Amino acid sequence: MVKKPKWVVAKEQSRKAAAAETVWLFGLHAVRDALVNPQRERLRLIVTRNAMDKLAEAIEVAGIEAEMSDPRNFAAPLDPQSVHQGAALEVKPLNWGRLEDVALAGPDGPPRVVMLDRVTDPHNVGAILRSAEVFGASAVVGTLHHSAPETGALAKTASGALERQPYLRERNLADAMERLRSMGYVIFGLDGEADKTLEEAIEPVRDRPIALVLGAEGPGLRLKTKDTCDGLVKIPFLRAFGSLNVSNAAAVALYAARG
Repeated sequence: MVKKPKWVVAKEQSRKAAAAETVWLFGLHAVRDALVNPQRERLRLIVTRNAMDKLAEAIEVAGIEAEMSDPRNFAAPLDPQSVHQGAALEVKPLNWGRLEDVALAGPDGPPRVVMLDRVTDPHNVGAILRSAEVFGASAVVGTLHHSAPETGALAKTASGALERQPYLRERNLADAMERLRSMGYVIFGLDGEADKTLEEAIEPVRDRPIALVLGAEGPGLRLKTKDTCDGLVKIPFLRAFGSLNVSNAAAVALYAARG
């Protein structure tokens, strides 16, 4: 018998682990939107009587049998600090397909994509998904490693946007950027020390697809990421000291870049 190379074994194990992965969503908004999302594979729903009454219509749409739980001893395997509001839903992560399938889709006008370089906080990513949905972004793209996966905390912060806003995690961010460039995208990285402002850089190419790349707070964009951008831009501040949380910066950038 021929022994498989280690890299082949590791890849197969990774695929099996991904296939077995499930996520517990919690909170009325996140659970309701997942229940009515036809693309979401739902496995188990745990609710209190009060939450069941509030979610009755969505539960009927989903055709799932709910398990009743005492609110004082909620049965879902959640962090004790989770504000679950009496509702928890076990699901499979969403599969949005390939970057090429979603990057040129979306609302009318030239598409916009948000790319995240090592943004690991699920609350930040959830807030970015909300902004991306509001401003009509085609996708939010993170990295397979060192970025926030789908979690209950991310879904709750996204307040339903996780079910509607494509969120992809690519193995190599620079490679994903090059693929967008081949589709006609202009790629701008946000950097507080850049010479050009975001609006100055965007104005001449506003009618083209644009990707906005944001780094984690503190370290910012990696050198490889910066080098792969078409240009670095900044959000101008009126005071000597100015900085924004990455999710706020994403919202401002998306507003400035709207088609």
